[in-house]
Amino acid sequence: MKSSFWKAGHTPTLAAAFLYFDVSFMVWVMLGPLGVQIAQDLGLNAAQKGLMVATPVLAGALLRIVMGILNDHIGPKKAGSFAQIVVIGALLGAWLIGVRSYEQVLILGLFLGVAGASFAVALPLASRWYPPEHQGTALGLAGAGNSGTVFAALLAPMLGLAYGWNNVFGLAAIPLILVFIFYTIAAKDSPECPPAKPLTDYLTVLKDRDAWWFMGFYSVTFGGFVGLASSLTIYFNDQYGLPAVTAGYFTAGCVFAGSMVRPLGGWVADRIGGIKSLSIVYVVAAAALGIVSYGLQQASTALVVFIVAMLSLGMGNGAVFQLVPQRFRKEIGVMTGLVGMAGGLGGFYLASSLGYSKQLTGSYQLGFMIFALLAIVALLGLSGVKTRWRTTWGAAHLTMAKV
Repeated sequence: MKSSFWKAGHTPTLAAAFLYFDVSFMVWVMLGPLGVQIAQDLGLNAAQKGLMVATPVLAGALLRIVMGILNDHIGPKKAGSFAQIVVIGALLGAWLIGVRSYEQVLILGLFLGVAGASFAVALPLASRWYPPEHQGTALGLAGAGNSGTVFAALLAPMLGLAYGWNNVFGLAAIPLILVFIFYTIAAKDSPECPPAKPLTDYLTVLKDRDAWWFMGFYSVTFGGFVGLASSLTIYFNDQYGLPAVTAGYFTAGCVFAGSMVRPLGGWVADRIGGIKSLSIVYVVAAAALGIVSYGLQQASTALVVFIVAMLSLGMGNGAVFQLVPQRFRKEIGVMTGLVGMAGGLGGFYLASSLGYSKQLTGSYQLGFMIFALLAIVALLGLSGVKTRWRTTWGAAHLTMAKV
């Protein structure tokens, strides 16, 4: 990475954005890794398990619009501070009061959605400090906070087995409190933060068809990533009979792959263009999900295919956010919220559809196959817009960034 990158922005803010994103994503998906234990204690069926892990994803998706608007209205630092306080309070409340029913799990999931909405704060917080030619790298590093899902998959089942899954909520609050302290000290709003606008002005961006394209593209890349991160522990347990802790380890391996390559995806997109990167991503993701839909015989084989899928989806997340700031730099806050919402909706669809597919057909095949087809649809859409993008806002005489 060129030294000019580190001189171009504000490294403490980038670190704060990453850590906030990281611990937020850890708790956002934690019902998935704990899902096997929660389902056993509460007697949940496959559809209920699917909805349980999908609820925080849906809540996070919808709240990203709210946080995106709040981010532009009061600044990302204040918006992020508010969100962190809400999540910490919800975790401590769940730990102290206890979660004893399916309905209470869903209510907790709604509050954990606030953590998922961190996406709409952390990325603009970092993005506004960096010039166009470094957007892919900056947002890739900030977005590597996806790695928090690794800690959830790796630690939550083990801690739940040792201390009881309800106590995991209290334990999870500890790193959130530490990061909150660092965030309040290190994070700073960029001088380039735009002035607050009337709330109605934020809806005008939806009149631009490119906004809808970006939302569609991210619903597949991020939706696939977070949907799998939320569901794979339950999947490996149901499909292959793996113990909860082992299923968590398998999930952690998949999520680690997808998280760690997000910065690489942004970096590659900076060099070859986000359109070319995304085209490769969709082909690989569709193939991997199509293969796994047929129910591979060995858990180890399925693990390899899921890792391939997560590698491609993780790189795709970085590639999409190499493109978004080029097209919507002045509206990056609200666009991050809208695009992030679409990504969360994709994750909600995948997580819930896998549960319902299993409940109705006795197999996960239909859920995986439909999502693979969505990746193909995204590829066709990208092929349809690439010429226009490269000759208008992405033209070489208008930007130094590769599109």
